[in-house]
Amino acid sequence: MVVATDSAEIAAAVARFGGQAVMTSPEATSGTARIVEALPRLPAADVIVNVQGDEPELAASAIDEAIDLLARCPEAGVATLVTPLRSGDDLRDPAAVKAVLTPWRQDGAALPGCWRAVYFSRAAVPAARDWSDGLLSASPPLYWQHVGLYAYRRSVLEAWDTLPESRLAALESLEQLRLVEAGVPVVAGAIAHAARGIDTPRDYAAFVERIRSSPPAR
Repeated sequence: MVVATDSAEIAAAVARFGGQAVMTSPEATSGTARIVEALPRLPAADVIVNVQGDEPELAASAIDEAIDLLARCPEAGVATLVTPLRSGDDLRDPAAVKAVLTPWRQDGAALPGCWRAVYFSRAAVPAARDWSDGLLSASPPLYWQHVGLYAYRRSVLEAWDTLPESRLAALESLEQLRLVEAGVPVVAGAIAHAARGIDTPRDYAAFVERIRSSPPAR
């Protein structure tokens, strides 16, 4: 594991627990750009997993799932995760990123457990012309929330700087739209539950409360 950061304070904290930190530029426009900068100093691996710092409660099994998706879907350049979105409040919350998915097809057939990411948005998508609260409980789900984890093939990261800039990524402030707009196939896998990431002060306060109320680790 390597922590890519532009913060000397974070790098020092990583060093204290015996981890490895790589200092990157404060001008990095996204987490992906930060990884691309650190790439020459990372181990020679075919797959690089980006666990974002605002997802401290992400389960280790989710990382395994993302890596497995790339093994099952050789045409995919990037794998990510989603979880069913069942709350109207989350659907309307711009901090909860929504994913629009279609079945991932391989050799003409839909591959179970794999979805093609068509679009990501802070808006409530897909938009229902005739809304019913029952749409939130549809099976399979109609609404998905994106989980901030990416598994990249190294070749995608090496080509990142050659991808055209994305107006959609800038508009929504979602780096993954640069991949979508450039035509890089993104496969998504579903996990049943995911702890909410820390995107707002309210999220952080809730996280601190969960940690304080959790039994001490043994």
